[in-house]
Amino acid sequence: MKHSVNRPPTPDAAEDQGKEPTLQEIINVKLIESGEKERLMELLRERLIDCGWKDEMKALCRAHVKKKGRNNVTVDDLVHLITPKGRASVPDSVKAELLQRIRTFLMSAAL
Repeated sequence: MKHSVNRPPTPDAAEDQGKEPTLQEIINVKLIESGEKERLMELLRERLIDCGWKDEMKALCRAHVKKKGRNNVTVDDLVHLITPKGRASVPDSVKAELLQRIRTFLMSAAL
């Protein structure tokens, strides 16, 4: 398995053989193929900037770097620090809007 900080492990090709795609995988493919995933990502970026979430995460990073020292912090340190806080602090209104857009897409795609 290949691992990344920003996403779950990607299964190797050998592990995928003979396996039916899950509903989540099918939906993800449809979102990508239609370009809707990119539109949703852009909407999310805009909403997070508008509500001040991005500035809040930037301030957390800056405070951590200031506390630990510029030369003693890695990007991975920052990702591990802010990921749980960042996910927990996304406003419910933003989550609800994205969920509604996904539902609308699924209804129109007849999945």
